[in-house]
Amino acid sequence: MSRMRARELRNAMPREEVRLWARLKRLRERGFHVRRQAPFRGYYLDFVCFSRRIVIELDGSQHAEDGRKAHDEVRDAILKREGFQVLRFWNHFVREDIDTVMDVIVAALEAAPNRLDPRVGRTSPP
Repeated sequence: MSRMRARELRNAMPREEVRLWARLKRLRERGFHVRRQAPFRGYYLDFVCFSRRIVIELDGSQHAEDGRKAHDEVRDAILKREGFQVLRFWNHFVREDIDTVMDVIVAALEAAPNRLDPRVGRTSPP
């Protein structure tokens, strides 16, 4: 079921996610494998690099509302407990300054240890 839902989400990505995805998938050339709409512990992560334990979330204005904000805080706490760093960006930042968004993402990916490297210890995505 989660694979079908993930496929549905990938097919209905907002334009900001599509724009960011076009940039993120190019990071494979640099050794970073980023997945989109990946299921994890009952959530669908906008973008995730499992080897570096980095989650990238894009938020629209609905995420500023109290109920949604509290939901995001719980979700982020769960992800942090699982060893992930969560990077959140407002959609308008992607529209207005995608280069800076990418700079922040690449810096986080480069700073994080590669957990799939056999010298560090192997972890696997769910």
